[in-house]
Amino acid sequence: MMRLDKFLCETGFGTRSQVKTLLKKGLVWVNGEPAKGPEQKVREEEDQVICEGRQAVYMSFAYLMLHKPAGVVSATEDRKERTVLDLLDVPYKKKLFPVGRLDKDTEGLLLLTDDGELAHKLLSPKRHVDKTYYAEVSGEVTKEHIRQFREGLSIGEKRPTLPAVLQIRKSGSVSEVQVTIHEGKYHQIKRMFESIGCQVLYLKRLSMGSLMLDETLMPGEYRMLTKGEIQALKEETETKSVGQRTMERQRGALQRS
Repeated sequence: MMRLDKFLCETGFGTRSQVKTLLKKGLVWVNGEPAKGPEQKVREEEDQVICEGRQAVYMSFAYLMLHKPAGVVSATEDRKERTVLDLLDVPYKKKLFPVGRLDKDTEGLLLLTDDGELAHKLLSPKRHVDKTYYAEVSGEVTKEHIRQFREGLSIGEKRPTLPAVLQIRKSGSVSEVQVTIHEGKYHQIKRMFESIGCQVLYLKRLSMGSLMLDETLMPGEYRMLTKGEIQALKEETETKSVGQRTMERQRGALQRS
């Protein structure tokens, strides 16, 4: 059980003082009846609370899948640029943050949540969570480049990149490829292709761990994760070697092909 004013604050209807104003104006209903006051107790996941005509939905944590469009920065706030939070129209958006970052000109899957523990595990280098991208690059990509990606590339740091899986969809003056990595260095995909003499023209993230971009989402659209998607992410982050096993399976498949 939770106080009604606290419940409304946590479901995104404002500060404690703003919520009390809404209650005084008679804009809050509980189970079809006018709210009695800020101290009224409600059952977070059972009682129906309507505020200003909208249902207040309580979630211990929120998980949203966003198809990030190009031209938007992966941040909670920015004085000059439009952020991914600006795309959201949910009352609890101020408590969300992006799990990792996509470059401003990169589109695709971005997870937004307020679950700090899960976010930390997904981003931890020790967890080896795979991230798969589709890219269009200038220059011909060859089987030799597949080998170089598999062995690790020098991108101007002390150590080469960890092994990555490169798959060629189309090779030519502009090549279409898919790349799977399990680390997240600054501009990593772009720097990896630069190291083999290619330039990334278009980049889109397709998946992060078990979470795959919902292709029905247009750029700028989002939806809540399903219970199954949330559970799968939590289960895979409990195993440090999950990314390593996936990479090994992918490398084996490429070697056999």
